[in-house]
Amino acid sequence: MRNRYLDLLRFLAIVRVVVYHVTGYATLTLVFPAMSVMFALAGSLMAASLDRSGVPAVARRLRRLLPSLWVLAAVFVPAMLLTGLPLTPKVLLWLFPVSDPPANYWGGLALSPIWYLRDYLWFVLASPLALWLFRRALLPTLLAPYALLAAIELGVLPDAPTVLRDFGLYFGAWLLGFAHHDGLLRRMGNRVLVPLVLLLGAGGLGWIFTHPGPRGYDLNDIHLGNALWSAAFILVAIGRAPERAPWVDRNPVFGRAVTVLNRRALTVYLWHMPFVVALTPLVGLVGWGPRDPVGLWLRVALVFALVGMVTLLVGWVEDVAARRTPELLPGRPRRTVADRAAAAPASPAPAGAAGELVTTAAGLTRPAPAPPPRRPPAARRANSRKEWSNDPSQRLFP
Repeated sequence: MRNRYLDLLRFLAIVRVVVYHVTGYATLTLVFPAMSVMFALAGSLMAASLDRSGVPAVARRLRRLLPSLWVLAAVFVPAMLLTGLPLTPKVLLWLFPVSDPPANYWGGLALSPIWYLRDYLWFVLASPLALWLFRRALLPTLLAPYALLAAIELGVLPDAPTVLRDFGLYFGAWLLGFAHHDGLLRRMGNRVLVPLVLLLGAGGLGWIFTHPGPRGYDLNDIHLGNALWSAAFILVAIGRAPERAPWVDRNPVFGRAVTVLNRRALTVYLWHMPFVVALTPLVGLVGWGPRDPVGLWLRVALVFALVGMVTLLVGWVEDVAARRTPELLPGRPRRTVADRAAAAPASPAPAGAAGELVTTAAGLTRPAPAPPPRRPPAARRANSRKEWSNDPSQRLFP
C-alpha cells in the first residue's frame, strides 16, 4: 500500500522545481531541497524493487524511465536538427543518456533538466552493487559519496567528470533512500538522530553562507553545502515519515492532485522547462520585467496550465511504461467487483411471480419442525435388546 506522505513529498518536490525554474528564487532551494528528496524517494523504491525482483528490477526501472524521454526527443530532436544541431552518432544519446545528449543553442536551456535522467540512469545501474555493499558495510558505503564530493570541492580531484561529481552530490541521498526502505532511519533513536541532523545542518549552512555562488545562496551552485543540508533535511522529512497519512485525502481535490502529479511526475519534469524558456520573452512583450511579481506568477500559472495540457496528451506513456491501464487523468476511484454487482440492474420478475415469491418467502420464514433427539449409541443398543426380549414372537428359545 502506498504511503501518501511520501506521495505528498514527491508532489511538493515537483511543484517546487517548477516554481523555482520560473521565479529563480534561491530561497526555495534552502527551504525544500527538492532534487535530493526526489533521489531519496527513488532510492527507497529501487531498494524495494531489488528485494522483490533482484537484478531484473534494473531493466524494469529503465523501462519505466526511458519512454517518456523518447516522446520528448521525438518532438525536440528533429526541431533541433532543423535549427543547427549537427547529425552525429552522439544524437543516439537521446535514446540512452549515459552522458549529456547534444543540443543546439536553444535546446540546451529548454532541455537542461535531462541531467536528472542521466544521473537517475547511472544510479539505477549502480544500485544492485550499491545495495549489496550498503547491507554489508553500512557506514563506509554511506559516507563514500560525501567523501568523494569533498575531495572534488576541495581540489583533490579538480577535473572530475560531471557524472562522478553528481554521484558525490546526490548518491548519498539515494543511499539514504536505501536506509529508509530497510527501516534504519525509523529505528534510529532521537539521541542519535537529533545531534546528527544538527551537525549536518550546521555544517551545510555554514558552508553555504561562507561559499556563496554566482546566484547567491542557491544550493545548485554550492555542492558540498547542498549535500550536507539535504542529508539533514532527508533525515527529518523521510526518516520520521508517518506510516500512514490519511489526512492527505481528506480534501478530495487535493488528494487527486497529489495522485495525478505522482503518476505524471516524469512528464511534468521533462516538459516544464521548454515552456519556462518560451514564456519568459513573451511575458516581457506586455511590459512586465523578468523580476516583476505579476509577470512571475503569471508565468507560473501559464507554465502549469501548458504542462497540464501536454500531460493530458502524452502523460499516458507513463502508464504504458509501468504496464498500467492508460488513463488521461489518473487517480479515478475504481469500483470493486462487489460495487459493480450492487449497481447491476435486476431483471424484472415474470407476471404472477410476485405472489409465489411472497408465499415462498412465508414458507421459508416458518420454523422447521425440530428433529427427534438422538440417543447415544449405547442407549439405542440397550433399548433394541429390551424390545427384542419383550416380543414373544421373536424369541428363539422360549
